Amino acid sequence: MNRISIIGAGPGGLTCARILQRHGLAVTVYDRDPGRDARNQGGTLDLHADDGQVALREAGLLDEFFRLARPEGQEMREYAITGDLREHHRPEEGELFKPEIDRGQLRDLLLDSLEPGTVRWGHALASTDGRTLRFKDGTATETDLVIGADGAYSRVRPVVSPARPEYTGVSFLEAWFDDVENRHAALSALVGQGGAHAADGDRGLFAQRNSGGHIRVYIIRRSPADVSGLSTDEIRAGLLAEFAHWSPELRRLVAENDGPYVDRPINALPVPHTWTHHPSVTLLGDAAHLMPPLGVGVNLAMLDASDLALALAGSGSIDEGVRTYESIMLPRSAEIAKMLEGRAEDLLS
Repeated sequence: MNRISIIGAGPGGLTCARILQRHGLAVTVYDRDPGRDARNQGGTLDLHADDGQVALREAGLLDEFFRLARPEGQEMREYAITGDLREHHRPEEGELFKPEIDRGQLRDLLLDSLEPGTVRWGHALASTDGRTLRFKDGTATETDLVIGADGAYSRVRPVVSPARPEYTGVSFLEAWFDDVENRHAALSALVGQGGAHAADGDRGLFAQRNSGGHIRVYIIRRSPADVSGLSTDEIRAGLLAEFAHWSPELRRLVAENDGPYVDRPINALPVPHTWTHHPSVTLLGDAAHLMPPLGVGVNLAMLDASDLALALAGSGSIDEGVRTYESIMLPRSAEIAKMLEGRAEDLLS
C-alpha cells in the first residue's frame, strides 16, 4: 500500500485527506500544532461555488457546510473616507455563490470528517528529501508521497523549488472587536452582516463580520514603519494620526479594538511559480502559489486538494497521479497569479 503524507492541517491539506479517504486511500496528515485547539484559526472566509464548494462536494461535506455557513455574510459595503456609503451589495434570498464561514468552523468540519488518528499533532517538519520525513522532535518516518500543504513558508517546497515569498509592499494590521452588539453597537451597524471597505489610495480598512459577535478589521497600509517593539497604545496613536483626515466613525475601526494589533505583511511567491516534476513530492495551496489576499487563497487551495486527491485515486501510480494533477494545477495557478501580480495595491484603492 502506498504511504501518502500531507504536511499541514489547514483547509487544503484536510480537504485532500478527506477526499483520499473517501476513495479508499490511506493518508496521514502531520501538523506542527500540539492539538486542534492550539491557536485561533483566523477570521472568516467565503467559499465560492466554482472552486471551494466544488471541493466540498467531492468531500461529501457540502450540505454540512451550508448548515454552518452565513449567506448573509455576502453583504458588502463600500464607504468614502467621509463615512458616506458609496455602494451596498445585499445578497438576494437564496444566494449561495460565496457564503461566509469562520476558518475555525471549516477546519472543524474537515477534521471531524476524517478517520480517527489521521492527523498527527505535534509533528513539525524539519526537512524532507521526498522519501524521509524528519521532524523537529528528532523522529523520522518513510513515505511514498509528500504533499506540501504547509503554507507560505513551506518546509516541503525546497525539495522542488528555491523560490521564497517576497514582500508585496502592502501590510495588514489586524484588529479585533468582541461582543460587538453590546460593546461596539455603532461599529456593528456600520459593518453590517458581511464586510465593509474604505480606502484613500494610500491606506485602507476592511472590516469583516465573524460569527459569535466578533468583527475583525484589517488596517491596510503601504510599506508601513516597523511596529515591532511598539506598545498597543503607541501603535494606536500612530494610526489615529495617519487616519486623521478620515471620518470619526471610520477611525473608530482603527482605534477602539479589544486587545493588541497583529502585524501581517502581505507576501507572494514569484510569478509564475513552477517546478520540475518530482516523482514523490508536490505542493498545493500557498505552498505552491502564494498570492495577495484577493479572495482566491483558500478556495484555490481546496480546489488543488480535490484535483490532487482525484488524480491519485484515478491513476495507476503515485507518479502518474502527481503528473496529472500538476498538468491541471500549474497552468491554472500561473494564470491566476499573473492576473493578481502587483494587485496588492488594489487593497488601497
